[in-house]
Formats: sequence, structure tokens, C-alpha cells
Amino acid sequence: MSYAGDLSPQEAWAKLEEGAILVDVRTEGEWAHIGIPDPAARIATANDPLFIQWNLAGGVPNSRFLDELLRQAPEADGTELVFLCRSGQRSIAAAIAATQAGYTSYNVLEGFEGEPDRYGERTVNGWKNRGLPTNLGKN
Repeated sequence: MSYAGDLSPQEAWAKLEEGAILVDVRTEGEWAHIGIPDPAARIATANDPLFIQWNLAGGVPNSRFLDELLRQAPEADGTELVFLCRSGQRSIAAAIAATQAGYTSYNVLEGFEGEPDRYGERTVNGWKNRGLPTNLGKN
């Protein structure tokens, strides 16, 4: 594995309680229409999540992802980053890239929405379906 590891949503929550920073790598559309994680709703000392798209509209890779991460995240000085996407796939790629840039990086298994049920609805697991705090959309 070329990053620190995979975490369940609950394990990711524990990392945030310890001071890690959540990095949501979904698209602006996902943030606006599906919702965002909101650790500050329950952790008074939580770092604000970072919102940096891994892919831009139309699935085009964000060539500025690392530049944006380096600008927004503290220097790679031991601060742990926890990457989140819709289902836990884009966040793996982001965690690998961040690790190569010197960060300690984790991927959230199941992602924000989790896997689809037999009807295609994302109600099985994931951050929001595990009852972790969310907002309806990014302001």
C-alpha cells in the first residue's frame, strides 16, 4: 500500500478527534447536491475540512490538485490527512498523491455515500449512512 491505510468511517472519525484533517475530494456538484461532512458539528476542536476536487466537471482530472492541497493543508509535518470521496475510490488516488508529497494520508472506505443497494440507491453504508454529521450542501 502506498499510503498510510484504509479507515472505516468510524475510524476516520476517531482520527479527526485526534486532530487529523478531513479532505473531501468529490466535485463541487456533489458537495452542493449531496451534502458535505461536518465534523465541527460534534468536535469542538475539529479542523475545518478541506474541499479539493480530484476530478473537475466531466471527470477531467484536476491537474492543480496537489498545488491546492499544498496551499490549503499545513506543511507535511506529521499532520494526518483523511481523504473522502463518494465511494472510497477517488480518495485512494488522492491519498497516494498526498503521500508522495510527504503527507501521512488515509482513505475512508465506503466514502461519503457508500455502496449502492440492490436498487442503485446509496443507502447501505458510508459516512452519511453511518450517522456521522453532515450538512445538506456546501455554502
